[in-house]
Amino acid sequence: MAQALESATALEGTDPRILRSRRMLIDSLAKLLAEKEFEDISVQEIADQATLNRATFYLHYPDKNALLQAMSDVRFRGLIERRGISFTNCDGALRAIALGVCDYLTEITSCPVKGSRMPLEGSIIAVVEGMFKEGLTHHELAPGVDGVLLATTAAWAIFGAARRWSQTHDRIPAEEMAAKIEAMVKPIFLSGA
Repeated sequence: MAQALESATALEGTDPRILRSRRMLIDSLAKLLAEKEFEDISVQEIADQATLNRATFYLHYPDKNALLQAMSDVRFRGLIERRGISFTNCDGALRAIALGVCDYLTEITSCPVKGSRMPLEGSIIAVVEGMFKEGLTHHELAPGVDGVLLATTAAWAIFGAARRWSQTHDRIPAEEMAAKIEAMVKPIFLSGA
């Protein structure tokens, strides 16, 4: 049973049909966000725009919020990749993630989105939180430290600082801001070790 689950998970990550359908749904949502607010977009509209049926949508995502988060994840990881940032361990990861959030917020500010940007902005928090949760699985936490709460706190701290930076008219370069965010957030992780 476990082997079948692993095979299904591996297939899901590499099957070109699955990847193509997900890409079509993400692109569809991005196009619709240029026309209307996220709250006003239905799953049926997303499926229609992607030329897929509604059942196909639900094979990939439980709801449109999950699709929004997936879209943010793809964009976020793409921004990190475009900068040539790679990290295989914790060294540099915090700064890279902070820089990625700064880039993400800058990118969505300049792209056409109808109405409120809050769903698009806020979707990055769950992505960053997930990255931290994954990273924490490789570390021994101090007794009594809640890893989920630690990841949530750090994700919100990075998002809050980056969002404030993105709204500043005469802001410093993203690289400098990422270094400042790293210096402020690193103690949060050190307190959990």
